[in-house]
Amino acid sequence: MKRTEITKCIAFLLLFLVLLTGISYAVRMNGDVKDRFVGFYAEKRNTLDAVLIGSSPVYPAFATPEIYGEQGIAVYPLSSNMQRPKAAVWLTREALKYQDPALMIYEVRMFTMRDEELLGNMAHTREVTDNLRYSVNRLQAIRALVEDPDERLTYDLDIFKYHSNWKTLALPSQLKTCFYAWPEGLKGHEPLTDVGPAEGTLPSAGTDIVPIPEEEEQALTELCAYLRERELKALFVVVPHTTKMPETDAQYRYLSQLVTAQGFAFLNMNDLAETEMGIDPDCDFRDYGNHLNAVGAGKLSGWFGRYLKEQYGLPDHRGDTRYASWDAAYAKWQEEYGRAEQLIGRHVAEGSYYVVPEEE
Repeated sequence: MKRTEITKCIAFLLLFLVLLTGISYAVRMNGDVKDRFVGFYAEKRNTLDAVLIGSSPVYPAFATPEIYGEQGIAVYPLSSNMQRPKAAVWLTREALKYQDPALMIYEVRMFTMRDEELLGNMAHTREVTDNLRYSVNRLQAIRALVEDPDERLTYDLDIFKYHSNWKTLALPSQLKTCFYAWPEGLKGHEPLTDVGPAEGTLPSAGTDIVPIPEEEEQALTELCAYLRERELKALFVVVPHTTKMPETDAQYRYLSQLVTAQGFAFLNMNDLAETEMGIDPDCDFRDYGNHLNAVGAGKLSGWFGRYLKEQYGLPDHRGDTRYASWDAAYAKWQEEYGRAEQLIGRHVAEGSYYVVPEEE
């Protein structure tokens, strides 16, 4: 075969792969998790001060535009629902391919659950793997999170699962993600406007210590080893929620011991929620102590921004033209927060509380 023909074949294959990749990205299911990850990839390289990793408590609780607007600190969440602890190291690797954060932050609620309890709906695993760009890291994450080799092909090439969505390519909301990078207006934050008074207690009580499941401790150990290898600073946090079982608090104490022994910081926000942040359990939760609503998020984020400034000395980027999108996000958040605050106030006054869907 002549050199020109070989060159044409290579060019054709490269073009085919580019088109296939773009179509695969575009037909992936849209939703808040995809928007959050696509938004992460749209961030300018090496402009994030901190990256948040964790499950569903993260994206409603941390109003990242508020943290920026009040402190000038850029924090972005790589958060998905029921995110398995095993995913943390692969998400960290992905974050470091694009950003050079001064601090990694991990929400640890899922570390108290057995991995088998998180496998009932593999859609939650897909919320991690399907939302990573094609790369070696993605392939490795799939092999770590999907045990059955026969199932991995539809994870490796997720277009096999989503090919029936081809009609959605006519939708601008889908087509714009063909490069898997599109700005997210609130920088990964999702304000929740329902109210469900907390049931149970927030501050931890007692001194008992209960180990976390063995597989989650192994995942934590591997994550900490990777963080030390990369000489990264990390903060492990518990986002405020009611702990209805005493052993959960005891597990957090065990986690605190593990993390600090590894040389990293641990912060149980349950102990500070009411006294330091001013969170009102009767008004500031969306669903009876599980997730903060927009007002609760505003209180937590105002406090947390100051905490990051005082404890880590993260820089103030306000006024830097590279962060113009963050200024826009803060303005958008102020508008949405104002509307959310009014709606939440009406819910409280009328006693119109969140109705838990039957599947939950």
